[in-house]
Amino acid sequence: MIEEFIIEGRNAVLEAFRSGKTIDKLYVQKGVSDGPIQSILREAKKTDTIVNFVEKERLDQMSEEGHHQGVIVHAAAYEYAEVEDLLKAAEEKGEPPFLFLLDGIEDPHNLGAIIRTANLAGAHGVIIPKRRAVGLTATVAKTSAGALNYTPVAKVTNLTAVMEELKKKGMWFVCADMEGESMYSLNLKGPIGLVIGSEGSGVGRLVKETCDMVASIPMKGNIDSLNASVAAGVMAYEIVRQRLG
Repeated sequence: MIEEFIIEGRNAVLEAFRSGKTIDKLYVQKGVSDGPIQSILREAKKTDTIVNFVEKERLDQMSEEGHHQGVIVHAAAYEYAEVEDLLKAAEEKGEPPFLFLLDGIEDPHNLGAIIRTANLAGAHGVIIPKRRAVGLTATVAKTSAGALNYTPVAKVTNLTAVMEELKKKGMWFVCADMEGESMYSLNLKGPIGLVIGSEGSGVGRLVKETCDMVASIPMKGNIDSLNASVAAGVMAYEIVRQRLG
């Protein structure tokens, strides 16, 4: 059984950082800033870990053991890959890179479903941001139906910076947006990154501006948008269709 790790207590948290364990988020009690806490914050800074300063009551609610000592971390259920690992996976298969980039997906069920779709569509990996997005939790792993064992996920500080670097390596990016051109009229072949926005606000402005193409999914119904994971699936399989053609 896969579990999301909650680590609490000053010594345990400090050891988690020093052992190189992948930490998703650090929660520190507001107003507590003694020596051990400062040591933990220094370790968090080294790994660019997100730090949340919260009230003691919040930590009490999160605590599984009741001995948090003013500090709790959430550790990933799975280790994250590097962006280079995703490109290497494409190279090893002799295929042009096909990546999913997720801009602020906060629902773990959506993330798990998207990772499952990415695997079935033959994508070489998924890239998610560190901030304002869910990480690789137990719920994500369960919803992916095992796909997380085969599809690498990279976590990055700045999506647009990564996109710019990948553009230098020949990749193109398309994002899903209701105001774009019909996805059926776009050339989605070759090395491509599919960008899917958050459930509420969609793709962020800077990320959208960094994309080479903006694609819309033709819709005939009475509501105006698809669930993020469904949109990812529809777009992904248009890319698959064109890659097979």
